[in-house]
Amino acid sequence: MGRPPLNVKSTNVRLPEGLGGRIDKLVGRQRRAAFIRSVLEREVERLEKLGDQANQSR
Repeated sequence: MGRPPLNVKSTNVRLPEGLGGRIDKLVGRQRRAAFIRSVLEREVERLEKLGDQANQSR
């Protein structure tokens, strides 16, 4: 049996000293990866919208 695929790609990210601990204090060590994925997804969507807006104004 085993776990179903997660449909994610593993990527190593180097965090500045202390940032991992700060994240852990906010969301807990077991939720660090989910928190980082969530923040990255929101930021990418925000930047894509900004790019779309910039392209529409040309």
